[in-house]
Amino acid sequence: MSPRETWPADWNVERLHADHAQALRITAEFYDSATEHQRLRVFENPTFGRSMTLDGVVQVTEADNFIYHEMMTHVPILAHGAVRRVLIVGGGDGGMAREVLKHEQIEQVTMVEIDGTVVDFCKSHLPAISAGAFDDPRLDLVIADGAQFMRQNADLYDVIIVDSTDPVGPGEVLFTDTFYGHAKARLASGGILVTQNGVPFLQGAELTNTMRAFTALFADATCYLATIPTYAGGPMAFGWGTDGPARGVDVTTLRQRFEAADIQTDYYTPEVHLGAFALPPYVSRLIG
Repeated sequence: MSPRETWPADWNVERLHADHAQALRITAEFYDSATEHQRLRVFENPTFGRSMTLDGVVQVTEADNFIYHEMMTHVPILAHGAVRRVLIVGGGDGGMAREVLKHEQIEQVTMVEIDGTVVDFCKSHLPAISAGAFDDPRLDLVIADGAQFMRQNADLYDVIIVDSTDPVGPGEVLFTDTFYGHAKARLASGGILVTQNGVPFLQGAELTNTMRAFTALFADATCYLATIPTYAGGPMAFGWGTDGPARGVDVTTLRQRFEAADIQTDYYTPEVHLGAFALPPYVSRLIG
């Protein structure tokens, strides 16, 4: 089909990139309306199950969200080894909180989401994503601007996870040097900051800009990779910043921590954890 032709109404067409698009067939639509901040849509796809888009861009699906959420949570938590307090910026679908809260030793999870409507509709229409996380007493849900919260909050965290949308609209401020600087100030000693940095093959500048800031801020600044089918265009990069030694943990220690945590995963393993930091040259060049 020519890019100039109109797709049928029963397809969601994502045009995040100038030269690339992906489409998901819609077999049932549960919600489609504009919120205060963005257009929210929840629909059924035969392959990916219930799916949510914001402004047409896929945010989460029932079928493949486990890859993204497991890799953004278990990698920093098990690398650190003694996490008690976690801050999630974004994550309105609840998937990130779901995975963090699998670790019983974690005492408090603060989740800051700018759009309360996203949380409400994910509870109603995508309950499998959060899997009860919003009912866990360890979770403190704050509906607020993540950048403003980071500037004003004085608490310290062992892990900060920035589960942002792409750097357009409400998510744009979460990719600035100033935001990363404020995030570092909220890390406890040995703390780790992880961020979603898009698909490097199609969004290389996004990773380069984040890594420039991380290199100036952290003793250990790099990224790691995982492939999520609905985040099309190759593997996704996750920014990694810390002043501690967590990235150097060996596979034996990771395996001991993973077994002690007694959690079930569908993507994460200690071996996958270490392998995710092995970067192909095209990604290494983007880091600089």
